[in-house]
Amino acid sequence: MTSPSNIADGCAAPDQSAPIPASVDLQKETVITGTVTSAEGEAVAGAYVRLLDSTGEFTAEVVTSPQGVFRFFAAPGTWTLRALSRSGNGELAVDATRGVNEVGLSVAAA
Repeated sequence: MTSPSNIADGCAAPDQSAPIPASVDLQKETVITGTVTSAEGEAVAGAYVRLLDSTGEFTAEVVTSPQGVFRFFAAPGTWTLRALSRSGNGELAVDATRGVNEVGLSVAAA
């Protein structure tokens, strides 16, 4: 269990809504970021967003911010984003290039 002191020590996931740090060189880095929304268009907080490589292998996972925002630092290429939430699930293919790649990921009940 994560205690509030651990969060202050940096042991929790980074704030997904925080601005991209100025030290990140967007000419060299690839960022995949976006918002998870419900079928009604509402932001989905606390959704698990998984990053899968071009073969479908799990690479990383983050939890969306209270505003439904997520962010991954990845290599350029073809990725799949999969969102899992109480509002439903969703999937999106992304062809990411260097710089910021903004996407919208919608979830719906099955």
